[in-house]
Parts: sequence; C-alpha cells; structure tokens
Amino acid sequence: MSQQKTQFLKDTAKIAFDETHRNIIDFNISRYEKAVEAGKKQYLNLDLAKERAARIKRNVVNDLEFYLKEFEMNFSKNGGQLIWAENAAGAIKAIKNISRIHNVKHVVKSKSMITEEIELNKHLEDEGIESLETDLGEYIVQIADEKPYHIVTPAMHKSKEDIALLYNEKFDTPKDYSPEDLTLYTRKKLRKKFTHADMGITGGNFLVADKGLIALTENEGNGVLSVSFPKVHVAIVGIEKIIPSIKDLDLFWSLLSTHGTGQKITVYNSLIGGPKKDGEIDGPEHQYLILLDNGRTNLLNAEPQKVALSCIRCGACLNVCPVYKTIGGHAYNTTYSGPIGAVITPHMCGVEEYNHLSFASTLCGRCTEECPVKIPLHDLLLYNRRDAVQQGKTEKSFALMMKAYKVVMKKRWIIETLSPATKNFGISMVFNKAWGSKRSLPKFKESFAKRWNKNKL
Repeated sequence: MSQQKTQFLKDTAKIAFDETHRNIIDFNISRYEKAVEAGKKQYLNLDLAKERAARIKRNVVNDLEFYLKEFEMNFSKNGGQLIWAENAAGAIKAIKNISRIHNVKHVVKSKSMITEEIELNKHLEDEGIESLETDLGEYIVQIADEKPYHIVTPAMHKSKEDIALLYNEKFDTPKDYSPEDLTLYTRKKLRKKFTHADMGITGGNFLVADKGLIALTENEGNGVLSVSFPKVHVAIVGIEKIIPSIKDLDLFWSLLSTHGTGQKITVYNSLIGGPKKDGEIDGPEHQYLILLDNGRTNLLNAEPQKVALSCIRCGACLNVCPVYKTIGGHAYNTTYSGPIGAVITPHMCGVEEYNHLSFASTLCGRCTEECPVKIPLHDLLLYNRRDAVQQGKTEKSFALMMKAYKVVMKKRWIIETLSPATKNFGISMVFNKAWGSKRSLPKFKESFAKRWNKNKL
C-alpha cells in the first residue's frame, strides 16, 4: 500500500465522522448550490452552451501544439516574455532568476491553484522573499498555515467564527468580529502591500491564442492590483488553458462564473497583453509568462483520459460530489481534489502513489452531469482503475480478489452449489477488511435460482 493511500485512509476515517466539519461544509456548499441553480437560469439552452464549450476545448486538446505555438507568437508580439517549464523545479528556477534580476524582496499573489501545485510560497520564503496571498480565502489559509481546501473557495472548511478566532490569535482583533469587520481589516492590511510590492504573481484562467492574451477572472480586484502596481508581473499557467479565440471568452467566462459561484459573470474580468506601453500609466514594466507542463503531457498521452485537460477549474464537480462532501478537500492531499483531482492526479503525480483516488468514488455520475465542458468524469475514473490494474499498480490482494470473483461469476454451478454459510464465510474472509469497520457485510440466505424456483408459480 502506498504512503499516500495509507495517509488517505487514516485522514478520511477521521474526517468523515467529524460532525462539526460536516455541518460547515454542508452549509457552505448548500449556499453555492442555490446560487448555481439560480445562475443557470440565464441560459435559454444550457446544454447547447456546454456542448459548444466542450467541442472547443476538445479541439484544443487534440491540437494543443498548434494553439500553443500560435499563442507564443502573439504573446511575444505583445511584448511579453514566455518561459516554458517542464516541471515544478523548472518553474521555480525561472521565478528565482526573475526575482534576482529585478532584486525582488516583496511579492503579492492573486489566487492561483498552479502556484499551490508548485508550492511557490515556500520556495520564495527560502529565498528570503516575502510572498503574500491577497485573495481573502487564500490569505486566510496562508496565515493558518494550511493548504487550500477547495479549487474556488480555499477556506470553505472554516466557519466565520473559526476565522474570527484565527484573526484574534494572529492579529489580536476582537473574537466577535463579523465577516464585514474581518474583510475590512484584511483590506486595510493588504492595501499597502500592493503599492510596495516589487513583483506581482497571478495565474490565468484562459490563454487566448489568436491575440496572445492572458484572461484573468476574479471577484475581489486583487488580481488586477497584483498586475497593475508592481513593476514586474509573472503569470504561471498550465499549458492546457488555451482557448482559440477572443470570441470564445463570452461563452467560457459565463460558464465559469455560473458553475463556479452562481454569478452571471464575475466582478473583474481582465485581459492582460504584455507590459505597459508608452503613454500608459498603469501596468508592469516587465511581464513574464511561465507555461507549465508538470505532468500534463502524461495526461495528454492517456486515452481517453486526456479529455480531462478540458477542465476550466470551476469546482462544480467538487460541490456535487458525495465523497468530497464527506471527506473534504484536505484528505486528498493533492492540489486538485474532488472528481477532477481523482482523474488527473494519478497521471500528473504518479499512478502508483495516487491510483487510490480513482477508487474513492461512488460513480454516481453527478460530476459528469454538472461539468460545464462535459467531461465524462465518472467514466474516466473507471479508465484510471483499468489502467492501474493493467499496470500492476494496485495491491496484490485486490488483483487476487478480482480473479476469484471472475472465476465464481463465470461458473454458475459454484454459486448454486455452495451453501449460504459457506458463501458468508468466504465473503467475510475476502471482503471484510475492504468493506470497512463501519459497515456490516450483507448475508446470503438462499440463491436467486432457489428463490425463483420457489416463487415462480
């Protein structure tokens, strides 16, 4: 059993029975569910919008090299400097080099899951650089010394009382501070950081190939400030974030906001195209874009799982997943949790260590139904399981169990001949541990054939 699976089983056994955690998550996600259902009503034909978005992203995934080259050419024409990074180490090295060139000591960051993926804050701190999260949720988990809990809402696992106590501990603010008080306090605290920062770091929701633009969407304005005030702007974006044309943004921006937060459109949507030009007042003097692979080409080479690269990181699949709502985001111990994380993480981080995530699913299909770009997530989880078995990455006991199951199910006489007592003993020997201590195995009483013969008249 891999270290990751051992830790996963330990963490999930604990968190699944934490009623306080469950109540917080149920409350917070229920608010999203209501907002998303209301937001969907802006569409006359939501399924058609999803079909169009899915087709566009599938075309990009199938011809990714072409669109990346087109984007690189147009981004460079805009004056930006593009850096290709094969892995996290390459991205970190590039950022350190940029920091040294520009004598960077203070960094402001807007919300970005890809910087979490490469653990950027830790590496900058090792260089003696202050790296400050400026998204409210990210700021909360940073001062709590935690990882983001959710792709869209990093502090979803905390109640307003939890956050008030955290601020009291860190900043000696009143324990009964309201959410409004906490937000205003954070705003005042961070505002000066923007004006004094040497470098701003952001992610990118989409890369517009035909114009060479970085599309950034947010609700707090901290992303715009992270780009506008510092003299140096660095964006770190995965190679899969390409969309072909600026004409596609009206479709993707609205799908992202509706499925992510229930909004018709997010508050701030920015198109970033190079450093500031002559005569412009705002904007960085130097702009860099680090395009990161970090295992994405492994997924690109996987059939049919490569379609998961269509993901626009809305977080909708997490919000409807019964497993995610039970075990929470931290139990996955990955950057990307929930159904999408369970699909992509084994390819990006290693099948041997992370294949257990693909088995941690009810396969109910709600994630597939909800996805705005029609990724068949529950099917891809099954393909991941298939590949893990074929590659010999699952435990030997599981392989033996499946072989025995296959033999029994192919030979009807075995099922009919064995007595219920023998069946119950065999099932308990094989499945008892896998079934878990919190559930009772079903008991065999009589075979289906015997029951049929008894009742058929």
